[in-house]
Amino acid sequence: MEANSNSGGFIGFVERVGRKIPDPVIIFMYFLVGALVLTWAIGGLQFETQGAAGAVTYEIKSMLDRENVVWLFDNALLKNWLGFGGGVLGVILIVMLGVGIAENSGLFSAVIKKVGRGLPIKWLPLLLVFIGIMSSIATDAGYLILIPLAGLLYAGLGKNPLIGMAAAFAGVSAGFSANLIPATPIDVIIGVNAQVFAEAQGVPFTDGTGAALTPATMHYYFILVSTFILATVGAWVTLKYVAPRLENKPFTLPEELQISDFDVTPAEKKGLRWAGIGLVLSLLAIWGLAQGPLAAFTNADGQEVVPYLNNVILLITFVFAAVGVFYGVAAGTFKSLQDVVKAMVKQMDTMGYILVLTFFCYNFLGILSYSGLGAYITYLGANLLISLGLQEFPILLLIGFILVTGLINLFVGGLTSKWMLLGPIFIPMLYMVNQEMTPDIVSAAFRVADSATNIITPMMSYAGIILAFMRKYNAQLTFGEMIAMMVPYSLAFLVVWTALLVSFFVFNIPLGF
Repeated sequence: MEANSNSGGFIGFVERVGRKIPDPVIIFMYFLVGALVLTWAIGGLQFETQGAAGAVTYEIKSMLDRENVVWLFDNALLKNWLGFGGGVLGVILIVMLGVGIAENSGLFSAVIKKVGRGLPIKWLPLLLVFIGIMSSIATDAGYLILIPLAGLLYAGLGKNPLIGMAAAFAGVSAGFSANLIPATPIDVIIGVNAQVFAEAQGVPFTDGTGAALTPATMHYYFILVSTFILATVGAWVTLKYVAPRLENKPFTLPEELQISDFDVTPAEKKGLRWAGIGLVLSLLAIWGLAQGPLAAFTNADGQEVVPYLNNVILLITFVFAAVGVFYGVAAGTFKSLQDVVKAMVKQMDTMGYILVLTFFCYNFLGILSYSGLGAYITYLGANLLISLGLQEFPILLLIGFILVTGLINLFVGGLTSKWMLLGPIFIPMLYMVNQEMTPDIVSAAFRVADSATNIITPMMSYAGIILAFMRKYNAQLTFGEMIAMMVPYSLAFLVVWTALLVSFFVFNIPLGF
């Protein structure tokens, strides 16, 4: 269902502008062609930046020169796409295989139903937001199961179902980047690409102390703390603003909606018990690997190498796969190994868009790096910020980036596509302005902004679906009214989450490990 409801004012403006913005794949097609033309126009231009070892001189290469056209064709597939950033695309796909087994086994849906039906009334708002945040590991389950279940839970209490649905929606979408689980697909997409963006322009992939960053876990402490803080903030907003506004408004209960539709079946209960066993066994296996073949050691150069941290993405993928298989076999959703294969294939079907997006995106980024155009854009942007005197105010740089990203998020949907647009420019640019703006800080700021404004934009892919769910209880509900309902969550999350990130930054608290 379309999110459009002919809204006026600012919501209508966002809808109209958003519909005029091309798909991100098309944007990168334009960018790729534009980069070729621009390098031809300014080819031979020289400029100088300050690198770690002193001044570095760049010269823009015209990508329409014969030798550079040959380079483009020779590297379009293996280096610029499949091998970009050391094979970042492969890393993303591997993570999605493990998540796909767990998700398509029915595990995530069963967990949400089991926990949701057992929530105590007193703590309902807090726990709905918390479960919503945790469900971001399986986007579909959070949106399609938790949000309607939250409505039914509130309906069963004789309260307006939209209260519960708003709380769950805030957790699932506005708290999208927070979680207690390390190395989620979001962590991998942001972290691994952040490393590529940094190293492509000579920015050290280290934190503020100079320690090397681990892409998939470089934000773990921050997102762990964020999970509890956002759950608390979301519950507070629900109790202080949303519930008082909605509790006296009329609603209808469709006859076909039954809370029994969300009961955990005996097969699912059995599956959950075996999933618990699978979780324990997989964690014991990882512990054994960390103590044995993947244990830390000191190499010939005297440097400590920690293989289990270097391979945390594969280990987390193994846990998802193992738990999903245990659940699927016990619940009966996996009757043979072929069913497990089908689960992985089904997940890969959803990755088709990512493959198309990354082909054009990574080839565009390859051109930026090879031609020197990316360094030139960074050079111009950094000089502009320095001319404004912002190099002396890193906190303003941080907050400014969050606000810019949050505004862009209203018009351009999709975390991956926005990160591909903003990351290659802002990671080196902000570091050039102030070296306290390390890749982990900048990418954490992106996560905050991208998530917090998800619930107030018609560009969010599930916006129309959530509106349809809510209209089952209020057929006259407009998209503008749904947005107005969610604005307090968005503002509260944006302010508190930004303050939390600034606190980590000011007090030099590690964002992760």
